Amino acid sequence: MDDFDLDRSTEQAWTDFQARLAEVVSVMDDSADLTIGVESVSEEPAPFLRFSAEHRDRIRCEAAGNATLGPAFRLSGEQTAALTGLGWQAPGDTGPRPTPNFWVEEEQERSERVAALAVAALRDVYGVQHPVFLAPDQLGEVLRGPAPDPAPAVGRAQQLDALVDRELTRMYGHPPMRDADGDVAIRVGSTMLFLRTSPDGQEVVVFAAVVHDVAGRSRAAEVLNDLNVEARWVKFQLVRDRVFVTFSVLARPFVPEHLQHAVTILSEVADGIDEELATKLNGRTTFSETDGPG
Repeated sequence: MDDFDLDRSTEQAWTDFQARLAEVVSVMDDSADLTIGVESVSEEPAPFLRFSAEHRDRIRCEAAGNATLGPAFRLSGEQTAALTGLGWQAPGDTGPRPTPNFWVEEEQERSERVAALAVAALRDVYGVQHPVFLAPDQLGEVLRGPAPDPAPAVGRAQQLDALVDRELTRMYGHPPMRDADGDVAIRVGSTMLFLRTSPDGQEVVVFAAVVHDVAGRSRAAEVLNDLNVEARWVKFQLVRDRVFVTFSVLARPFVPEHLQHAVTILSEVADGIDEELATKLNGRTTFSETDGPG
């Protein structure tokens, strides 16, 4: 995990998502709308964006306002000011198109600006940590990225990547999201995991960053050593000031059920121990109580 940078990976994921969204918006017409919701474990109405092209060569996007959000997701005064500061128009019940939501309209040729406003609302105002927590509707396949290349892979690592992509597509119903380093981000409930294949094609490593900004490496090493003695499947590692929990899956041969097992076990461990471990190590979890997908 020495070369893994969560911040860089997340930033790249947003950049890629924004570029794909701009492409989709640039070709929308009045025959289709696009809604991007936020995945949530809560049953309350969560944040969403809705794109439409009711008028020729114009795009309208609405961002959920407090009148359409559940109590747990209501926007504060600061968040409301942030949206208007970005360029979103405030909700209103007058005018030709009254709406309870924030909105913006642009010429379709300015789809890149609409996409940038959308990402800023999702990430900076609604607090979505990563595009993996988004739930696009019928255009979801486009926004999640291209399907795995069906062409035969040549090297062991490429062959393993193809097998993993095929299984993840089957598990989640859409192609996986890979960053520039080849790591895959996957969502399991409210937990975000990453997956990477080894360069020699021998294993698949599923991992999660559970604690950040650890204070005191000596104390952390002692705590993690005790955890590793007790752990059956996973391994805890301290990399600089972050604690990762990992699960290594042997991949010669690749057995899909083993990958499923690793994802299930790691998500349970990561979601179950992060807060307690952050308290012990005087650090912070990836998602605070007020951040993330809800």
